[in-house]
Amino acid sequence: MSVAIVMGSDADEPIMGEAAEALDEYGVAWQMRVLSAHRTPDEAIGFGRQAAEDGIKVIIAGAGGAAHLPGVLAAVTHLPVIGVPIGLKRLAGLDSLLSIVQMPRGVPVATVSVDGARNAALLAVRILATSDPGLVEKLQHARDQMADEVRAKDAAMQARLGR
Repeated sequence: MSVAIVMGSDADEPIMGEAAEALDEYGVAWQMRVLSAHRTPDEAIGFGRQAAEDGIKVIIAGAGGAAHLPGVLAAVTHLPVIGVPIGLKRLAGLDSLLSIVQMPRGVPVATVSVDGARNAALLAVRILATSDPGLVEKLQHARDQMADEVRAKDAAMQARLGR
């Protein structure tokens, strides 16, 4: 199983790299590409069309501004596509978010928060976990750890407050 992490510009790598880090934590193979819906449309479309045959199970696509890359990929594949709106200096990513989330009927793109590449990876892991019990175990372990952290923080606060 493999996840493709695709971005419209290498400037997006610091954000999209968070997806790679999260996938590594779960032992999920990934590949990373720079493909532009506007500057290299033939390559982007070719990648989307070939992804399933290349063993890709989920595509995570990050884009800023007009942010067409996730939609272009979703238009040419049956694979799940998760869009990551990249925040830019102008509009703080709102333009990216709206471009990705407003897909036409029949071309779905799951969309996470602006710069939410880590959550995109976790969603990809959940999708893969539908057919991988080992990933289910890892997800449950992570959820248990988060709950333990919250309980510890609450206990520390209660102790500070003397309650």
